[in-house]
Amino acid sequence: MAVDLLLGLQWGDEGKGKIVDVLTKNYDIIARFQGGPNAGHTLEFDGIKHVLRTIPSGIFHKNNVNLIGNGVVIDPVVFVKELEGLDQYQIDYKKNLLISRKAHLILPTHRLLDAASEASKGKAKIGSTLKGIGPTYMDKTGRNGIRVGDLEFDNWEEKYRALADKHEAMIGFYNVNIEYDLADLEAEFFSAIEILKTLTFIDSEEYIAQAQKDGKTILAEGAQGSLLDIDFGTYPFVTSSNTTAAGACTGLGVAPNKVNGVFGIFKAYTTRVGSGPFPTELFDDVGATMAKVGNEFGAVTGRPRRCGWLDLVALRYAVQINGVTELIMMKADVLSGFEKIKVCTAYNYNGKNVEHLPYSIDAAHITPVYIELEGWNDDLAGITNETDLPKALNDYISFIENELQIPITIVSVGPDRTQTIHRNSR
Repeated sequence: MAVDLLLGLQWGDEGKGKIVDVLTKNYDIIARFQGGPNAGHTLEFDGIKHVLRTIPSGIFHKNNVNLIGNGVVIDPVVFVKELEGLDQYQIDYKKNLLISRKAHLILPTHRLLDAASEASKGKAKIGSTLKGIGPTYMDKTGRNGIRVGDLEFDNWEEKYRALADKHEAMIGFYNVNIEYDLADLEAEFFSAIEILKTLTFIDSEEYIAQAQKDGKTILAEGAQGSLLDIDFGTYPFVTSSNTTAAGACTGLGVAPNKVNGVFGIFKAYTTRVGSGPFPTELFDDVGATMAKVGNEFGAVTGRPRRCGWLDLVALRYAVQINGVTELIMMKADVLSGFEKIKVCTAYNYNGKNVEHLPYSIDAAHITPVYIELEGWNDDLAGITNETDLPKALNDYISFIENELQIPITIVSVGPDRTQTIHRNSR
């Protein structure tokens, strides 16, 4: 049985949580494959908004297994707060939530290192969420990290102390004023560890392999977005993990030939949080309106998102490197009310029009090339069938499909799980 992947095609915040929640009924297992608590997967149903940071977005469905894979980094303190948020909904997470022994732990000193590193950069900061994720992945690749499976051995606290002491020495290297009380941070951390240890730890790659043999259906859930991938994103303004389809293979132990559908999510426009190049960014009233109507603030950090027109150059690139088989368009409702809608179809790169993503997309090197389409004024909130969508929106969808040569199978017209229109094959 093959594995389907669901991932973001822009700079994150595309709406992955909602769509995983919508699709969960089709799968036995929902498996998160990378990232950490910098993710903010928002789900809305029954008039309640939920934000998940580490736990897979299928957790609110009682008949599924939710797996946190080896590619994820876990902050025990944040994780326990997430669990506490589920308690009021009678979610039996001790039964349907599994954690890979090979997932790495975020220590209190990882967060302090993150803050010191970012502060030392001054105006050149990359826009870190300061959750300790970058330093944790650095320890992972540096072969110093502490993993969930280490908690099952008696000497794990010795490993912790050695690594925390090393981190404190590194904080001093940055020569910035970071005030902290490590004893307080550690008390909270070790308390959270004890709760974490009451959950089920598994050899996740073996679990996934056996599930495939047993004919189980699996959906791999990504975090962040393709343009934040450590290798293929807008480096250095990226996250510290592989957010693309390849990350599901390394983050879950899934063989490439076991990947089936790749569902790519994008907004009907483009947003970005933090620093870094953004060719179609709008600094006028149009951008401000998008931000206001779309409630474009980070679900975890609360930071305002930069807004701009849809960038088909970047989207084409993300489709290509991920092998996307189906597209899912989010927030079509936010564009209601614009008389004209622009789409970037190419870049003028150093005087020449190109349709691929060049090495640098800094404003000094490129100018977006736009086409203009008709807008629509209709309120989309109550629409449940694609035949009831305004003609201009259907034309917009068809234009994108023709440009990318990939079908758009789902269109979201609001934040609630019911505000989801299934098209074509789904």
